[in-house]
Amino acid sequence: MSGYTLTARSKQGYDDTVARVRELLADAGFGVLTEIDLKATLKAKLDVDVTPQVILGACRPQLAHQALAADPSVAALLPCNVVVRGEGDGAVVEAFDPQVMISMTDASEAVCQVAEDARERLLGVIARVEDGS
Repeated sequence: MSGYTLTARSKQGYDDTVARVRELLADAGFGVLTEIDLKATLKAKLDVDVTPQVILGACRPQLAHQALAADPSVAALLPCNVVVRGEGDGAVVEAFDPQVMISMTDASEAVCQVAEDARERLLGVIARVEDGS
């Protein structure tokens, strides 16, 4: 893990890892609201080639609602970004750590509880990517 992400390495290829991460996010109660294909976007906008990489904007509506009710400004930190990046024969999965997000704010206890719930769910996704389950 870096200082601001929760990280796992997958032995599966990029496409299989993207599909698996989507499944694992759904199992953890997250939906994918947004998807940014960085490889396609940078090719189209800058005509550069980069490693396959996608940003999945994951959201668990119950957690988002609780956080927004406690502090409407939390919307600027939503959704939870989960990145899948091709690396060699496998892939890397990274999620922005919700604890880091709240460390940048004057988060209330309610927002801290939501962030902890989100973090535990994302850690579960990361662990399952890492062990291949």
